[in-house]
Amino acid sequence: MTADNERENGVSLFVDFDREAWRALVDATPLPLTELEIERLRGLGDYLDLDEVETVYQPLSRLLNLYVAAAQQLWSAQRGFLGSKAAKVPFVIAVAGSVAVGKSTTARLLTALLSRWPDHPSVQLVTTDGFLLSNAALVERGMLERKGFPESYDRRALVRFLAEVKAGRPQTQVPVYSHLSYDVLPERRQVITQPDILVLEGLNVLQHGLTSQGRTPRVFLSDFVDFSVYVDAHETDIRRWYVERFLTLRQTAFADPGSYFHRYADLSEPDAVAIAEGIWAAVNGPNLEHNIAPSRSRARLILQKGPDHCVRRIRLRRL
Repeated sequence: MTADNERENGVSLFVDFDREAWRALVDATPLPLTELEIERLRGLGDYLDLDEVETVYQPLSRLLNLYVAAAQQLWSAQRGFLGSKAAKVPFVIAVAGSVAVGKSTTARLLTALLSRWPDHPSVQLVTTDGFLLSNAALVERGMLERKGFPESYDRRALVRFLAEVKAGRPQTQVPVYSHLSYDVLPERRQVITQPDILVLEGLNVLQHGLTSQGRTPRVFLSDFVDFSVYVDAHETDIRRWYVERFLTLRQTAFADPGSYFHRYADLSEPDAVAIAEGIWAAVNGPNLEHNIAPSRSRARLILQKGPDHCVRRIRLRRL
């Protein structure tokens, strides 16, 4: 990925850290997660071990802890100034990035790490997959092949959910998505109960997006976000990770007769590779190029991964 849109008048918008410099920023705080817990949080095909967590994600959780504490202090001061009795609102962290880049692992890991800090134990994770239009609706609109593109989401419902969270609503509900059936489950809801921190993960959390009429919306998802993380890697690496994950799923999840992709389970490896590369070329690659990657420069922090899935550079936006 190029960084041309991350410079203004020749000046970088970000401060860059390599692994060693980034790790040195955190205090000698014991890692609150065990190796078994980290293994459970790791996504399919992603790389994660104790050293990676200590080097990259523990310092990030400490930085986020400082941001959350400052926001809580500001909220308390504002309530006193206004004489308000309004409830404390969650600090919203957005995690964005391509399919297969590891953003879901990052979101789960940050949720686990942040929940261990004593001053904000209530941390909940929501993925924007639940706000995808149902397969029936996508078929009706002729958009099933564009699933994951901005227009395939119920943007109004997602904005309404975030508005309710930020308004301090005691309880909100989120649709649940099944990767097995490849569809939203209409009978299920995830209940969000006014957490200290809400981690919002998805392809579209930093995108400008357009309304169904093709106009720029008056309200953006990012209007409700307090801190954002973009998980980045070179497109050739992400494509390779996607194909490798597809091959693994062919032998695992796709083998389930209830899987939407069960028809791929018996493919030979060459045929499976051809299918995966075709899906990437038709859907995931163009979505990354035109919708996801352009949102990267809007993130507060960028995690740049190398070919081995390890984070090589951390880019923090200048305040």
